[in-house]
Amino acid sequence: MSAAGNAVDAVVNPAVDAQDLAERLRPDRTALILIDLSNDFVHPRGKAAVVGGRDVTHALRILPAAARLAAAARAAGAAVIHCQHTTLPGGAGDSPVWRDARSRASYSAEDICLDGSWGQAIVDELAPEPVDHVVKKYRYGGFAGTNLELVLRSLGRDSVICCGVSTNVCVDTTAREAFAREFYVTIPSDACASWDMDLHAAALATAERRFARVAAVEDVVAAWARRQGNRSQPTRTST
Repeated sequence: MSAAGNAVDAVVNPAVDAQDLAERLRPDRTALILIDLSNDFVHPRGKAAVVGGRDVTHALRILPAAARLAAAARAAGAAVIHCQHTTLPGGAGDSPVWRDARSRASYSAEDICLDGSWGQAIVDELAPEPVDHVVKKYRYGGFAGTNLELVLRSLGRDSVICCGVSTNVCVDTTAREAFAREFYVTIPSDACASWDMDLHAAALATAERRFARVAAVEDVVAAWARRQGNRSQPTRTST
C-alpha cells in the first residue's frame, strides 16, 4: 500500500482512546442515529438498485454491524433514533433547489422513499423496536426541517453516533449538522457505507480531523460493555 493509502487507513481506522470514548459515549448522554437504512437505499429490490442501477453490496454488508450497534445501545440505555428519508406525495416537500440537486443523483427517482411505501420502510434487519424513535427527514441531513434536535434535547442527549448510508452524503451532512449544534459526534467506520468507498474513506478522513471521532463498532460496543461491567462490580466496604 502507498504512503497515501496508509494515511487514509489510519484515519478511517484510527487508534482510539478507550477512556475518552467511554466518557463521550456514556449511555445516558448518547443517541445512536441510524441514517437512511431504508429499503429503497439498501435492499436489492429498492429504487437505488433497480431504478438507479446502484450496487448496494457495501450497504448490505454493514447491516449486521448496524444491528449490533442498535442492540448494544438499547442494552446499555442509549437512545436509538432511525432517521428515515422521506419524499412527500406529489413532491409536496420538493423545492426547485432540491429537485435540481436530486436530478444529478443517478440513483434517484422522484418517488424514492415515498412516504408510507415499502421503499421508505426501514430494512427488516434494523426494524425499529418500541423503545426506538423514528424521525422523518426530507433532505440529506437529519436536522433540517425535522424534529431530531427536539427529540435529542428532550432526551437529554448531547452526544450522537451517526451511521448508515451514504457516508459521504447523508451521514456526513447529519454529522456536520450535529456538530454545528454543539453535539459530540462519533462515526463508526464499519457501520457506514457509500456507493463509492473511496468517497467513504475521504469523508471519514475529513470528519476525524475536523468534527467527529471515528471509531469501529467494536470500540463503541466495548465502551458500553466496560461501563456496564464497572456498574456491576460490588462496592467494597471496610471492616
